[in-house]
Order: sequence, then structure tokens, then C-alpha cells
Amino acid sequence: MEMFSFGRPENSIIQIAYTVADIEKEMRRYSDLLRIGPWFLIGPFVPAKGVYRGMQTSMRISLAVAFAGEVMIELIEQHDEQPSVYRETLAAHGSHGFHHWAIGARNFEATVIPYKARGYAEVFSDLSPRGVRIVYLDTSPDLPGMLEIIEMTADVEEQYRTMYQAAREWDGKTHTVHRLQPKRPTA
Repeated sequence: MEMFSFGRPENSIIQIAYTVADIEKEMRRYSDLLRIGPWFLIGPFVPAKGVYRGMQTSMRISLAVAFAGEVMIELIEQHDEQPSVYRETLAAHGSHGFHHWAIGARNFEATVIPYKARGYAEVFSDLSPRGVRIVYLDTSPDLPGMLEIIEMTADVEEQYRTMYQAAREWDGKTHTVHRLQPKRPTA
């Protein structure tokens, strides 16, 4: 099995994601209580090509990621009440918390096909703020959350490797947030 440069096998879980009410507060809490950091924050932004259940979306979100070992933890705050994959899960559970797992895939289409063949509906797709395609599939008939598939290009793998290395070098005490700008699609 081929490995990514941040230690995870291709087509395996590379991320565990949670929705939060206040991303700044939760980054600090996760750093203080769970020793996760440093954080890489993007947003607020409107998804560049976001499609939620077949309709273009204008929701405003912020995303923060940090590595815990070889797995990314992602925190997601939605800043408005627009219908979204995040509001949908929040309404179903009545509180913030676990939202999805993410798989990294070098061959995006080939990885998506078998999940769709199992009947998992596509509920959200976008060109991520890191410049790659993503899709969320509703795996709730079989799993307690959604599944995101992230297209792993050489560029995004290097971004994740840099974040992974930052976590390995982090002192575990200093609350550090690196603010990033989303990549904008050219087409």
C-alpha cells in the first residue's frame, strides 16, 4: 500500500472532522486539553464551487486543521444559517460534534465510484480552499457520520506534510494559529 508523505496509507482515513460553534475558542481548547497543534486556519470564506444537494451554496465557513499523530483533526465553523451539509448534521444531532472522516485519494474518480455504487449519496462537493476536489458522501446508513474524499495532488500532499512536520516540532504548550488564504479557482 502506497503511503502519503505524512505517514498515512493512500485511500485510508487521513482526517477526523468536527463542527464547532466558535472555531477560535475550540482551537485553543483542543490545544490546551488535547495537546493538538499548531493550527492552520482558513476563513471565513464561501466555497468556491460548493454544491450542496444539487444547488450552489453561499454558506460562509472557516476550517482549521492540525495533526494529532498522523491524522488531521479538522474543526469547521459555519458563520451563517444557510442550508449546508454542516447544518444538516447539526439539526440531526442537536449539537456540535463529530461530522465526518476524510480519505485521501490520488485517483479521485476511482475512489469515489465504489462508494456511490454502495448507494451513498453525494451531499456536497467543492474545489477545496487548498485547490483540490472534494466530495462528501452520506454514509449514515452504515456509519455514524459522513465520508469526505479529498483529491490528493502533489501540492496538497506537500501542504499536509508541512502541517504534519509543524505538529511534530510543536512544543505542545504554545497556542499557535497560522492563518492561510484559500486558493481561488482559475476556471
